[in-house]
Amino acid sequence: MALKSMIVLVALLAAASQAEAQIPGLPGLLGIISINGTIFCSTNGNIIPNAATPTPPFSNALVQVTCGGNVIASAITNGLGGFNIVLNPLSFLLTSILSSCNVVVASPLSSCNSSLPSTGFLQAPLQLIGNTVRGLLSVVTLIPSLFQLINV
Repeated sequence: MALKSMIVLVALLAAASQAEAQIPGLPGLLGIISINGTIFCSTNGNIIPNAATPTPPFSNALVQVTCGGNVIASAITNGLGGFNIVLNPLSFLLTSILSSCNVVVASPLSSCNSSLPSTGFLQAPLQLIGNTVRGLLSVVTLIPSLFQLINV
């Protein structure tokens, strides 16, 4: 009886890994969605090419993931402007995140450089970078694509 139970368990695990291999983005038994990036102090959140002085990172900025206008997660950028937000794939479908969610820099740009606008915010759609599977852990990596300044 124990041998039959073990065979059934092995078959179920094999089927789950096959399903994951056939459907990209399907989380493993233990999975996370990792959204990360770096924000710079500019009107598009990117490094300004050929600038006289290097573009500084936007440290201590409030970064939010919004879906349909609702904030589902947030983080504060570190001293280098980097952020990482982790979502549970059991709570949020990857296809929904990619089609209806954005990364929003809610902090006013003027808080990192007084010559930048004090109204509006940076917003970017999300883009899938890849899926890394290690045993039973699946990490889906997303990044913001190009930020745009949204005036309000």
